[in-house]
Amino acid sequence: MSKVFITCALPYANGPTHLGHLRSTYIPADVYARYNRMKGRDVLFVCATDEHGTPIAVQAEKEGKSPKEIAGRYYEMIKKDLESCNISLDNFGRTTDPLHYQMAQNFFLKLYNQGFIYEKTIKQPYCTDCNRFLPDRYVEGICPYCSGEGARGDHCEICGRHLDPIQLQDPSCLICHNKPEIRESVHYYFKLSEFQNEIKEWIDKNQELPPNVKNYVLQWIKEGLRDWILTRDMEWGIPVPLEEAKGKIIYVWMEALLEYITSAAQWAERNDKSWKDYWDDKTIHFIGKDIIYHHSIFWPALLMAYGCKLPYTIIAGEYLSLEGRKMSTSKNWVIWTSDFLKDFESDILRYYLLVNAPLTRDTDFSWDDFQRRINDELADVLGNFLHRTFTFTSRFFDGKIPHVTSMDEYDQEIMEKIGKTPQVVSDYIESFKFRDGLVEIIKLAKQGNKYFNDKEPWKTVKSDSKKTATCLYICNQLCKTLGILLTPYLPIKSLEILKTLNLESSKINWDFTIEKLPYGHQISQAKPIFIKIEDGIIKDKKETLYKNLGEIDNMKDIISIEDFAKLEFRVGKVIGAEKVKDSANLLKLMVDVKDKKLQVVAGLAKKYSPEQILNKKVIILVNLKPAKLFGIKSEGMILATGESLIVLSAEGAAVGEKIK
Repeated sequence: MSKVFITCALPYANGPTHLGHLRSTYIPADVYARYNRMKGRDVLFVCATDEHGTPIAVQAEKEGKSPKEIAGRYYEMIKKDLESCNISLDNFGRTTDPLHYQMAQNFFLKLYNQGFIYEKTIKQPYCTDCNRFLPDRYVEGICPYCSGEGARGDHCEICGRHLDPIQLQDPSCLICHNKPEIRESVHYYFKLSEFQNEIKEWIDKNQELPPNVKNYVLQWIKEGLRDWILTRDMEWGIPVPLEEAKGKIIYVWMEALLEYITSAAQWAERNDKSWKDYWDDKTIHFIGKDIIYHHSIFWPALLMAYGCKLPYTIIAGEYLSLEGRKMSTSKNWVIWTSDFLKDFESDILRYYLLVNAPLTRDTDFSWDDFQRRINDELADVLGNFLHRTFTFTSRFFDGKIPHVTSMDEYDQEIMEKIGKTPQVVSDYIESFKFRDGLVEIIKLAKQGNKYFNDKEPWKTVKSDSKKTATCLYICNQLCKTLGILLTPYLPIKSLEILKTLNLESSKINWDFTIEKLPYGHQISQAKPIFIKIEDGIIKDKKETLYKNLGEIDNMKDIISIEDFAKLEFRVGKVIGAEKVKDSANLLKLMVDVKDKKLQVVAGLAKKYSPEQILNKKVIILVNLKPAKLFGIKSEGMILATGESLIVLSAEGAAVGEKIK
């Protein structure tokens, strides 16, 4: 029996899960795991919470609790969220488990002894009041690139640049708010640069890696890989297992990755099996696209250094926005899993997040679209077909599969479609095209509805009962196939379908789709499986969402009310565009507003190339106090271009939001 090792990216234990997490990682991974089990493969499906790192340590200090208390609180929340969505994990561990400490330290020591890890003296901020070196997220200040305030020691939210804490201007300690001084500290680096050619060769030869992962990695390799710092000066984490490294911990982006193996080892120990057998057969990582770098460059290099087999593939789900805006937990522009499941069943959430767009493309969650798709596709198409088939079978044939004496060409066409669809869906799931497989299933249900309507069994039952028998025989076979094919996607609703057909779910596997329900097989009384979503609940959800956003005064932070009254709105045309050096987000534009030409810095680089934005019409706000970014003078604020709304802060930074 072939083995399949499936892992999900570790959720960080400083908050519960939201719909973005489910869409990018956990639901697709679960579909793949359930499908492989139905194919008779030996599946090991694991995950865990990532419980170390500075955000948890900072939160613990603010709350006056231990980091493990904070992590434990969110571990339980996350575990409940995943269970509520029927994510069928074999093991859900924690990076604070003693076994994980042991594995991470042993891994570090082997690489150190083999010469892949070396010491290096670097400069770091040191807080004399707190009497400690400050890890990156313990420092805040002004970004050296865009002069944006509130930049963290590792990242600037305004211009998107990765930072080093000693680069910050006017830095302050996040805990005591005093200015740190710069001191030297010895740290440990992994020789990532030595694996540049090996990583590229692996990427080039691996035909299973999806394009969104492969293209991302090749871009990084093109720019050249640099050695990676593996340690931090702090207490919360796994201590570096060297006598001379007291007070230092292993960086989470090394040790957390090893939790995939730790979680598998915990399961293996309980079940008296070897996790290595699964790893060495076929390992698939499901992650979000924000951590492609760590899983497709850093992790393979670590495995190469240690001597482990590399993953079969890495599936990276793209982002989920909300009502056209980027999700923001800080602004509460987010739908938490637990809140969603208070009012809706998990299967309809699974359906919508899977069917909305391919996993390799960004998509949006819209309450109106959610209601439309559930009502139109699940209730009106799938649910209607199932209910009519089961109800008519009970009414006309006492709930028994009728006997068929002959089939016409149309009947045979539908039977042929029933027979071919499982292989089509199987091929899609095998290639990680989960949406395509689900669309194919709904397409089959649509064909079943059309067939039912065309055959009119409510009429033929009186004039030609044999035709009615044939119709309902075929429709019940189609219902059985739908129930089986939906099992990986909608595990609860598919079970209801199979129960109505009096089929034991424990005996159901993928190959059972080719078997026919025998004549005389008794089915149960039909019950509605999919219920339509009423307008009122959607209205309430939207009102609550926008109320939580709290953006009534969103212009207040950009400009005063008095100054805002003096501003003018103009329609302009982009006549010049170029990328801003050292920024992945910004374009420098020249905009013609008829009576003048204005220079504007706008956050459009991720959506448009300079060539694509040329000649586009934009709405521009003029008479704005000039701001400077990267030394570029910004004389206006672009409010809209096409389908994107762009708002510039006083520093000239930008965020893009989709509008209808």
